[in-house]
Amino acid sequence: MWPRTIEWTELTFGVEIEFVGGAPTELELLPDWEMALDERQIDETGEESGSELKPPPIRWADREQIRTMLRRLREQGALANWSCGLHVHVGLEPWGEDALLPMLEAALASQQALEGLLRTSGHRLLFCPPVLPEMVSRFREAPCSEALRRTGRPQSHRCGLNFAAWYDIGTVEIRYANGSLDEDEVLRTIELCLRYVAALGAGWTLPTEPPALAERLGVPAEGYPPPAPAPRWFQERMWLEEMLRPILAPLALQLAPAGEIHHILPVEDGLLLAVETQDDKLDRAVVKPGPGGWRLDRVLQP
Repeated sequence: MWPRTIEWTELTFGVEIEFVGGAPTELELLPDWEMALDERQIDETGEESGSELKPPPIRWADREQIRTMLRRLREQGALANWSCGLHVHVGLEPWGEDALLPMLEAALASQQALEGLLRTSGHRLLFCPPVLPEMVSRFREAPCSEALRRTGRPQSHRCGLNFAAWYDIGTVEIRYANGSLDEDEVLRTIELCLRYVAALGAGWTLPTEPPALAERLGVPAEGYPPPAPAPRWFQERMWLEEMLRPILAPLALQLAPAGEIHHILPVEDGLLLAVETQDDKLDRAVVKPGPGGWRLDRVLQP
């Protein structure tokens, strides 16, 4: 049912806490918390590191769990660097699927202000593109998960306001926040997201500028995880990857029909081509150039 006023503290939420370092396999978890060991980040040397920690669905009154787990991560030596994000899932059950369209329409006007409040690092915008008017039109004509996903590289399928998460776990995922293991920054971000979704659900018309949005929602205009610049080597890797993607696209289709290139990395004997399949798996192969162009050299086992 929409609009419907729900106290923001009564909404359920989850949070994906990305980090590098630490000892993820050894971390003592609170009941029902999960460590996604296959969701690794990039450390300063370019190696995969850390993991992604997440709670079960909880409410604001349970936020001490967040403090406890952040403290345990820091005690292990974990930290959030430029490669990390903080993704907040807010439950939409009080409104249901019928509220998705009006919430999407409202989000079109205010999403840039929310991104501005959270000061998303420039290199992370790839992972949280905006909801587009044509997506809303598609959804209006045929409500489904596919209408709410961007096309293109897999990392960009999920918008900064990812309403497609409703069809997976009954939430909207807010992906703009930079990574942090600071308790106050993380909780401030969660509160902002809860208040924002509660306002959309209540049918509020929200401001289009960050300071005005903060004032309307009753949250601070500052104090969220700060942006962190990516190192030069990472920027160069991404520039090179962008140039190589159209060249290697035919090989990606050989490796995984209907797949999309997830990433391209140099390895000792060629380039590692990783392709995301339609069932969200990664197929990998080493590719090499030759007189006749690029070719698949060998397919790697999962």
